[in-house]
Amino acid sequence: MSNSDIPVKEIGEMLDMMSNKLPGLIKEIYHILYSEEGAATMSTAVATFYKNLIEVGMDKNDAMYLTQEYMSTLNSLTKQFGNS
Repeated sequence: MSNSDIPVKEIGEMLDMMSNKLPGLIKEIYHILYSEEGAATMSTAVATFYKNLIEVGMDKNDAMYLTQEYMSTLNSLTKQFGNS
């Protein structure tokens, strides 16, 4: 690939678009994760996850362990977005 094959103008336009839209997107995600509504949604998701594991016959201790891992993953994602 030669330098003339690299779409420099298009890459620049794409980066400009991202720099304009990304901060707003991060703020929206942050609001979803840290709002009262976001907390309600997250708790419902975690409870549903646990309930579904129990309903398919999983042992309660195993279901609790997997639910804790699921919650840990959600918390990790929340922290990553919170630091952005």
